[in-house]
Amino acid sequence: MIDLQTSNNFSEITPEILRLARMSQQSSSIDPELYTKYDVKRGLRDVNGKGVLTGLTNISDVRATKIVDGVSVPTHGELFYRGYNVKDLVKGFSDDNRFGFDEVVYLLLFDRLPTPADLQSFSELLARYRSLPTSFVRDIIMKAPSKDMMNTLARSVLTLYSYDDRADDVSLPNVLRQCLQLISLCPMLSIYGYQAYSHYHDGNSLYIHQPSQELSMAENILHILRPDSKFTPLEAKILDITLILHMEHGGGNNSTFTTRVVSSSLSDTYSVIAAAIGSLKGPRHGGANIKVVKMFEDLKEEVRDWKDDDEISHYLNRLLSKDAFDHAGLIYGVGHAIYSKSDPRAVIFKGFVEQLSEEKGLHDEFDLYNRVEQLAPKIIAGERKMYKGVSVNVDFYSGFVYRMLGLPIELYTPIFAIARMAGWSAHRMEELATGGKIIRPAYKTLCVERDYVDLEKR
Repeated sequence: MIDLQTSNNFSEITPEILRLARMSQQSSSIDPELYTKYDVKRGLRDVNGKGVLTGLTNISDVRATKIVDGVSVPTHGELFYRGYNVKDLVKGFSDDNRFGFDEVVYLLLFDRLPTPADLQSFSELLARYRSLPTSFVRDIIMKAPSKDMMNTLARSVLTLYSYDDRADDVSLPNVLRQCLQLISLCPMLSIYGYQAYSHYHDGNSLYIHQPSQELSMAENILHILRPDSKFTPLEAKILDITLILHMEHGGGNNSTFTTRVVSSSLSDTYSVIAAAIGSLKGPRHGGANIKVVKMFEDLKEEVRDWKDDDEISHYLNRLLSKDAFDHAGLIYGVGHAIYSKSDPRAVIFKGFVEQLSEEKGLHDEFDLYNRVEQLAPKIIAGERKMYKGVSVNVDFYSGFVYRMLGLPIELYTPIFAIARMAGWSAHRMEELATGGKIIRPAYKTLCVERDYVDLEKR
């Protein structure tokens, strides 16, 4: 009989668990050659990296190829939100010197650009939703703070279910209401969760600033995060652009597909978004910019002359040969599952990143990033067989921006979630409105029939 009051530490891996884990590994392993034999598209992608068609969407489009003489060839990437090129959207509100977050959320949800009256009304609605239930911060966020802000965010989202009298109602008006509330509340859930952890774990002062209905989403993030609530116009502008570039990326990315899979079961909005957050948390998806920042910290220690291309190239070759940083054989922030010659988000982002580096006095570091951007694709192409071109992706610069903004590394992936909440919401609405069937892919079984053996005869 196990005494539950005096049992081993909750996190302990006992020798018995290790023995059972070896058994599980043996029983769970499948010969990789069988995937080829049965033409299984691992990861829902073919050998050339092209995704398996599993659905239709009218929300966004990711383009990385063009047809030349009937053949698909790599080209510079483009990203479209509801048919509008993202670079045109960014240029539009940047030229007008205004924030674009609310406008692009409106576009993704309703398939049209808002009029000035539409935008004002919608912004006021989002601002009214920036209010957590009474005592939620004290009773939920301040209790049992976690070192992982994505888990904290998911827990808070799931807990909001208990405060919603219509939590299980999947009618479109109710789901839209829930999605808009989560879009507005996500920054508070993330940053308050970080403040609680920073206070109780690291002994730092606790700051819980109330959001302002007069500030934009980006301004509010900086306002509630920083002890003095101060920020420059350029800081807020670049964070706004960061959120928009991360807001949506087609239905095929892991967290958005998760959103559609769980939505197709008619589960509640809070469970759907929590599942998407769990997907985004993974280092193969949302945590990539953290790896980029840590890789550059190692590079800056190893490379003495940041302007010496040969010395930088030597380090990059060491990364590929698993002789540097985390020995994974990867140059983080370089390459993408879809884009080849360029990631449009990185292209749009780069000019604004340079502006911020000038304001922060970090131009030499920006120049180092720029040199790696030029050198890494050539080095990778020289070492590995590439089915398509390779270039830096949006994660290459976003971590650098977050560091210049003074964001704690624990919030890098939650910032991604704050942005992607809009895309997830649009895909949830589209799935509920037009999906009509539960998403249930096929798996081929490798089981063979066996006769049951009585316990005493085994």
